[in-house]
Amino acid sequence: MSLGFEQAGFEMIAAADAEQTHVDAYLKNFPSCRALRIDLSATSGDQFRELSGIEDRPIDVVCAGPPCQGFSLIGKRIPEDPRNLLLYDLARLLIELSPSYVVVENVGGIRLGGAKSIFDEFVRRLEDSGYAIVKPIWSLEATEFGVPQRRRRVFLLGYKPEMAPPQYPYPEYWFDIDGDIDCPAVWDAIGDLASIRNVKALRKTDEYHGDLGKARPYAEILRGEKSDPEDQSPKRTRNGNGLTGCLRTEHTPKIVRRFSNTEQGTSEIVSRYYRLAKNGLAPTLRAGTGPDQGSFMAARPIHPSQARCITVREAARLHSFPDWFHFDSTKWHGFRQVGNSVPPRLARAVARSIVSALKNSAGEG
Repeated sequence: MSLGFEQAGFEMIAAADAEQTHVDAYLKNFPSCRALRIDLSATSGDQFRELSGIEDRPIDVVCAGPPCQGFSLIGKRIPEDPRNLLLYDLARLLIELSPSYVVVENVGGIRLGGAKSIFDEFVRRLEDSGYAIVKPIWSLEATEFGVPQRRRRVFLLGYKPEMAPPQYPYPEYWFDIDGDIDCPAVWDAIGDLASIRNVKALRKTDEYHGDLGKARPYAEILRGEKSDPEDQSPKRTRNGNGLTGCLRTEHTPKIVRRFSNTEQGTSEIVSRYYRLAKNGLAPTLRAGTGPDQGSFMAARPIHPSQARCITVREAARLHSFPDWFHFDSTKWHGFRQVGNSVPPRLARAVARSIVSALKNSAGEG
């Protein structure tokens, strides 16, 4: 969520993750932020303030995206999954840090079945500590905020009673009665990247050096060639001389034939990989699992016009990340970092609601 909040005008002060790979990638994108590799379940609020350098400064907002795989509807949904219980550690840490606002994001499955009791207890602990929760708790669809990907997530907004309550952002794009929506589509995001198909070097390196194709307005913004009036983040250039995240996957001739025979907007009959439609939306881009859960790579969509899976950079475009944003150079870690993140355009819409609430609290509204 960091980039979306930065685009809305927030300054990132501190961040944390349990894996060094993700911390390293974060530092490349937010070098002025203190990013820590720590186990938050074993860290107190006072310890985090000391380690991050926040000390006794007040905190406007803490954003959190606890592990969602144990709640996901496509997973095994084991209520006793230890990752689920991290919500209780998160509640404790939020209470100890005492920010003015709290934003927590997770999959829709967190409010269903056995997971619901865990989530309800998490909410109760925040409320018992004095936080107010905006209710009803909403799910937000990324596509309705200009992201060419169907991705619905639950967002919890909490605030201290002395602060102005935030409001959930309303969609910027609307589905019509037929289920169609006039927002950027797949080809708006990745059509200009098609020229990398014959670059043999991208079988070994993730960095592309060369010209790109003609960009549509959505891609022009992500390339940094067109200004985005809603983006208040510091302007950056690419991390490196080329475009990163372009490492190709080498498929066998048999798989190439199967991918070639798969129509756009349908799933390949053996792998069940979905082939993107140029004028359609991407399905939810998934993260796969970490080392503690077998290190499985999630299914990746098939490119709409080429018989291959999409690259990390193409996934990032479908997620609304700008081209300067850095991901790990390996496909596994890179796709995990994209799939675990909140699309910046969606995060920015949520962040703007917190900005409005802060201004109202200060009497500027």
